[in-house]
Amino acid sequence: MTLTNYRTLGRSGLVVSPLCLGTMTFGNTAWGSPDITSQRIFNHYVDAGGNFIDTADVYSGGRSEELVGRFIADRNLRDQIVLATKFGFNTQPGNPHAGGNGRKHIHRALESSLRRLKTDYVDLYWLHVWDMVTPVEEVLYTLGTLVQAGKIRYIGFSDMPAWYTAKAATLATVRQVPGPIAMQMEYSLVERMVEQEHIPAGHDCGLSLSPWSPLAAGFLAGTYQRTDAGASGQGRLSGANPFGTSKFTDRNWQILGVLRTVAGQLNAPLAAVALAWLLAQPGVTAPIVGVRQMEQLVDNLLALTTQLTADQLAALDAVSKPNLFFTPGLKKMIFGGETVQAWQ
Repeated sequence: MTLTNYRTLGRSGLVVSPLCLGTMTFGNTAWGSPDITSQRIFNHYVDAGGNFIDTADVYSGGRSEELVGRFIADRNLRDQIVLATKFGFNTQPGNPHAGGNGRKHIHRALESSLRRLKTDYVDLYWLHVWDMVTPVEEVLYTLGTLVQAGKIRYIGFSDMPAWYTAKAATLATVRQVPGPIAMQMEYSLVERMVEQEHIPAGHDCGLSLSPWSPLAAGFLAGTYQRTDAGASGQGRLSGANPFGTSKFTDRNWQILGVLRTVAGQLNAPLAAVALAWLLAQPGVTAPIVGVRQMEQLVDNLLALTTQLTADQLAALDAVSKPNLFFTPGLKKMIFGGETVQAWQ
């Protein structure tokens, strides 16, 4: 597999590479990459055949969008790049309409993003986060009118309950209006709770998953080493933790240990093996990889040519298996011990 093994995003005609380049690191002076490094990363990804770029209005205070827009314009790539950005998080403290999923903010956010990206449309507009306030009908109608106006091409939902997206997809089908084609949720060997409801809901509604943080902020890339005090290593997890809870748990260190064993068997980078496992999971279309250095991107792209054996997949699955409510064992109880396969 290569970056040119394109696939459609969900039940749509939007064609994307199997790995998406996330640009949260672009323009970030704390744990990101300098502008020249960001441009080299962008060029390497595109030159390798990649076409899927992900950013957001809040990344580096808008600087990420500005850089992405400039890089695309400098190489006249707008027609071949699938450009995705997001709205939802507040960009002006004290102003409730500078965040959220309401119509007033969506229009404000999109116009600002289009200006920074130097374009008159985005290919995929993500609801960045569920605001727990705005009715899904308002979000769906607002984004649908923007599709009809030509300012966005497709819609995606990120960091939201499965029921919310399923409701939006159902309403869109019934009303025959544009609906979401993809979900963006955290998914990795150390975070598999999306398997409970999001992936089944996506399968039923025709939405694919584009996971964020597939390497758990560098934890699965071997960036950190276990110490008596917790962990050592420099990266996003060594400062303010954006995930709210630490990745440095006994369970996660055990997962990393098995990942190291498999990577040693394959003579492959940890990052490549972790991403190869994710690419093998049902419903996953294009994990979003974010890097600070060119070497990290090279390691990530090796996932496309890393072949895991059935035993290696089973070992990684066993050590990282989440405690889900609905299990295969429950199905056997329901059907009297008989094996029943659902229609695919």
